Amino acid sequence: MPLGRLAPGTILRSRQVRLGLFGLVPQKITAWQLLYRTTDLRGAPEAAVTTVLLPWGADPAERRPLLSFQCAIDAVAPMCFPSYALRHGARALGSVPQLELPLIASALTRGWAVSVPDHEGLGGHFGSAREPGYRALDAARAALRFPALGLAADTRIGLWGYSGGGLATAWAAELAAEYAPELDIAGAVAGSPVGDPAAAFVRLNASPYAGFAMVFTAGLRRAYPQLRQVLSDHLSAAYLALLDTAERTPTLPLLARFAGRDADRHARAGLAAMLDHPELRIVLDDIRPGTRAPAMPMLVLQAVHDEVIAVADIDAHVGRYLWRGAHVRYLRDRLSMHLPLQFLGAPTMIDWLADRFDDQPLGLPGSETVWSVALSRRSRSQHVPFLALVLRMLCGRPVPGRAGSREVRRRIAV
Repeated sequence: MPLGRLAPGTILRSRQVRLGLFGLVPQKITAWQLLYRTTDLRGAPEAAVTTVLLPWGADPAERRPLLSFQCAIDAVAPMCFPSYALRHGARALGSVPQLELPLIASALTRGWAVSVPDHEGLGGHFGSAREPGYRALDAARAALRFPALGLAADTRIGLWGYSGGGLATAWAAELAAEYAPELDIAGAVAGSPVGDPAAAFVRLNASPYAGFAMVFTAGLRRAYPQLRQVLSDHLSAAYLALLDTAERTPTLPLLARFAGRDADRHARAGLAAMLDHPELRIVLDDIRPGTRAPAMPMLVLQAVHDEVIAVADIDAHVGRYLWRGAHVRYLRDRLSMHLPLQFLGAPTMIDWLADRFDDQPLGLPGSETVWSVALSRRSRSQHVPFLALVLRMLCGRPVPGRAGSREVRRRIAV
């Protein structure tokens, strides 16, 4: 049957898979991959993949919430897509999703089901507008329909992502009320969600993180084919060849290889002239999030001295949400840097989601700057258990869950 005749979230195929820590250590986590129908940037139907997980030994008859975890793919190379990078035997050293598997496992230890969508799609559309949100929401729809997970249509859902995954989470949060109003999304956590991708490109160009700017450009020319001619007209053949290389390179080797690379030296009329091209300006305006108010409450976490994502861009992003009436709790961390905050802030982010599943009071929206979210009493109590979880995973021991949240207990009793 043609994709266009199927509802978004319809499962096309499924298979059970085995996960591996860094592709090497087989994990005792129950996992499947679902190929499902979703929607691309222009509203056309397409297929995408999500990896869905349950704790080892979980009873599918037990009611539990669903977490949609958007990985910081931050690359175009297919080896960096979670559906490949998280599998046992994957050769994806240097891909960010492999680093994030312990965070995903920490959600499983709460007893939650987890969906990890390939939110860049089959084409690796890094940086595109709206598409990541469609894919995440349709992946959640597919997870609710997959019998092996035992989820119900009214299952509560949480969204969580950091960096590029935070941007994908922001798109899903913005689009949910219009695109997937039937989903019961309790809350969304967006850590360092880029804020203004165009500004990030300019700032990261010629910096130690110039590889991000390059792969961002490579992803946009895939998502927006009209940019190919613009880039060809403005950039040297040598730089275009480097973009081709960036499309095949995992994230961490990409950063090492292209550190300090300056696109301005390869732009025939200068980088500023290229960025002012009308076709490119339309795209750069399109990919900036914050034009819709998320209907669910949000937590946004950002390092004040982040060396990759400017705090000013996140301040402005949150400001756009608050101005439109969204309920956003914004925590700014003084001591951490970009990558460390993803792990040091994990207890704060996952606890906030657990509180949403448990219907705990929200508190007032707005921003707060703290020395370190990792130093709160609630967070400190979780650092040692997280390290113990990583050790379990390194030893290939089971990652079990627990029916510990009020939401899970309440729904079991129903």
